[in-house]
Amino acid sequence: MIAWLVIGGVSLAAWLWLLLCRGFFWRTGQRLPRGGEPRHWPSVAIVVPARDEAAVLPESLPSLLDQRYPGRVEVILVDDGSTDGTGALASRMAAEHGGLPLRVGTPGEPPPGWAGKLWALDHGITAAGAVDYLLLTDADIAHEPDSLARLVAAAHEGRDLVSQMARLRTDTGWERLIVPAFVYFFAMLYPFRWVNRMSSRAAAGAGGCVLVRRAALAEAGGVAAIRGAVIDDVALARLIKGAGGRIWLGLAQRVRSVRPYPRLADLWQMIARSAYTQLRYSPLLLAGTVLGLALIFLGPPAATIAGAVLGAPLPALLGGAAWLLLAATFAPMLRYYRQPVWIGPLLPAVAVLYTLMTLDSARRHYSGAGARWKGRTYSKG
Repeated sequence: MIAWLVIGGVSLAAWLWLLLCRGFFWRTGQRLPRGGEPRHWPSVAIVVPARDEAAVLPESLPSLLDQRYPGRVEVILVDDGSTDGTGALASRMAAEHGGLPLRVGTPGEPPPGWAGKLWALDHGITAAGAVDYLLLTDADIAHEPDSLARLVAAAHEGRDLVSQMARLRTDTGWERLIVPAFVYFFAMLYPFRWVNRMSSRAAAGAGGCVLVRRAALAEAGGVAAIRGAVIDDVALARLIKGAGGRIWLGLAQRVRSVRPYPRLADLWQMIARSAYTQLRYSPLLLAGTVLGLALIFLGPPAATIAGAVLGAPLPALLGGAAWLLLAATFAPMLRYYRQPVWIGPLLPAVAVLYTLMTLDSARRHYSGAGARWKGRTYSKG
């Protein structure tokens, strides 16, 4: 009984600290700032790295070609060794659809030490020439017609990098259960308010939608400075902020992902491919993460249930209070994704899945499989 009392008390203390002292990570109010219209709209290149994306381009590419932007802008799609006709499809769609001008480039296989996506981005940035801003967006991301103009207006207020976490799909049961938790855990790891504060060392971005001032990127060393990064969005944000740039990260209202993750296996692959990378391949960090997840997410329901079974009201009360706080902090993210708040108490079960995905990510690393994505494998270093 004493053990459950300790677990319940520590869990409650941990959730009170997370509620009040972790940058209010659970709140979803960090949305794109409304900047004033620039007197002269800067030039922009939209760079889209694409590898085997023929399935999603029909929904995402037209949204880029239809951008209503008052300044000079073009779309550069970098066909990164696709085998499904991605580049040809993009050229054909642009010719038939009209809208913004599109160029398709092919960089070839990345040199040793380069991650494929970053090699493609570097090729596209070089092809863009002397533009003022670069919108780095994935091939599975769709934008509302005024998305680019709003991003540039926000950046024009003195920000060097503006990033929005695209609204992910929640059409299937697994997506509805796991996707809101994915964004919730990301915000817990990188509280957006801390990221957006110059005085904080926290830095992160969302790779699906990143607008960066080209001069700031060049001054920080360019994409080559992070050439081997698997989690490229966080690496890019750290690069810009570390060089003295001002960055901003928030949840998107007008940017969404069109990529489906209908099965648990699809979501598992998406998360496990980089989870251990996030822990810097450290067994110590892995052990601490597993223990922390167990205490924070499994401790509350375990103490509640054990206290009820053993007839010990205090452990049940402490665990129940912690479980209530856990569910309450998840509720804003569930509302953002238009999901019922009754899913909140199920977050401990989702945390178990994330723990298993993280352990699987470590297993892949030590088995020599590394982080695998789109037919490429990335290992430490």
